[in-house]
Amino acid sequence: MLTLLRDLRRLRRVLDLAGSTHGGSLAVRHVDAGSCNGCEHELTLVSSPYYDLQRFGLGVVASPRHADVLLVTGAVTTRMREPLLVAYNAMPEPRRVAALGDCALGCNLLGTADNLAGAVEDLLPVDVRIPGCPPAPDAIAAALLELIDAPLQTKMRISATRDSRLRCDSRR
Repeated sequence: MLTLLRDLRRLRRVLDLAGSTHGGSLAVRHVDAGSCNGCEHELTLVSSPYYDLQRFGLGVVASPRHADVLLVTGAVTTRMREPLLVAYNAMPEPRRVAALGDCALGCNLLGTADNLAGAVEDLLPVDVRIPGCPPAPDAIAAALLELIDAPLQTKMRISATRDSRLRCDSRR
């Protein structure tokens, strides 16, 4: 095993692969609050070997008790309102919330009004907004990587390269 690790380190030096330039790491807990799964597909691409966010210190955890960031996709439905609040309250301080996709931001919501509790920022303090329907994997990766180095007091507004933010500007 040690020989394999040594060989991998040597191969990384030979190929001149970039390592982590970020100072820390983040544990991300993903919650689907009522999406169409478009954002989840793009989120899966972000964790693929092409982007390889694990080498920058980003990891997905199964429990909100181990999470630094709560990544929420989809408009919050009435049935997911309480579980979302329970997950948020279970996170240790300091905690951050990222809203991924137009539905989570309250734009072009999927579903009927009587089944929706609203946008994520109506229930939780959102630190990072990632617009798009669905957001590009590049935008998701950039937002999460910027979150590693951002001070805890700043609220960030991440913009996607798509036209989705034009449809949603009246909400913000």
